[in-house]
This record gives sequence, structure tokens and C-alpha cells, in this order.
Amino acid sequence: MSGRRSGRLSVAGLIAMRPGSRTRLCHRLRTHSAGKGKRRSMGERDFIALIDGTHQLVKAPIVLVWDRLNTHVSHAMRELIAEREWLTVFLLPAYSPDLNPVEGVWAHVKRSLANLAVVALDRLETLVRNRLKRLQHRPETLDGFITGTGLALDIPTSP
Repeated sequence: MSGRRSGRLSVAGLIAMRPGSRTRLCHRLRTHSAGKGKRRSMGERDFIALIDGTHQLVKAPIVLVWDRLNTHVSHAMRELIAEREWLTVFLLPAYSPDLNPVEGVWAHVKRSLANLAVVALDRLETLVRNRLKRLQHRPETLDGFITGTGLALDIPTSP
């Protein structure tokens, strides 16, 4: 997402599920100032900070189902993942956004921002942050995004 002449806003998020707890939306926003030679997207450290924060929130091991964004599969990211014994990562098939429940979050947020003319990046950041915060308090909507993928997320039962 970008605001004219003021830079760019990157947003990363994940939907966290834990048996017996409500579904949660965890997210991270980062602004990038305009200018040549400056990073215009999130890097490995941004994504790992999101994962580490989620781990602190849920206080449990994490099984992460991820798309194949180049930053998600980079050598640096693989090293960061290997340092976390509580983290297991599975990759979605290539070109399968329909299997990623977070795509439902982004579509929902973008629809809520439709027809808005935002000039300042800080105003866009505030709007996006508010929309995401509202979703954090709607676990049934988050569950719907998961259901919409058609994936079965069964909890294994002990024999």
C-alpha cells in the first residue's frame, strides 16, 4: 500500500490458532520512506519479529503454513527458522493464494479502504492499523477466512 509521494506501507500478518483459545490475528506494519535505493518491502528480520511476537503471545510451539514469497524462502530466513526449535514451517504450493487464509484478511481490509483518497502515509498507516485491530476482536471472521481455504486443520487425537 502506498501514499502518494510519501513512501510505502508494508503489512505482514498471520492468523494464530490454538486449541481451546480464540483465533487471533497478529500483524506487523512497517513504513518505508520514498527514495531511490531504499528497501520498499519487509525483510527477513521483520517477518521473524512477527513470528517471535506471536510465539510470545500464544506461549506454544508454532506450526507456520507459509506462501513462497522470496523473503519467506531465502537462505537468511531458513537460518532464522533453524534457530527456533519451537517453529515448524510448511510451504504452500506455488501460486496458491486461495489456500492462504491471510489473503482473506488483506481482501477484507482493502475493501474497507476502497474509495478513500489518502495522501499522507501516516494517515494510511492509522487506517490500516485500525482495520486490523477491529479484526483482532472478531475471531469468528478470522475462522471464516480459514474455512474459506477449504483446508482441514484437524487437531490429532491421542490413541
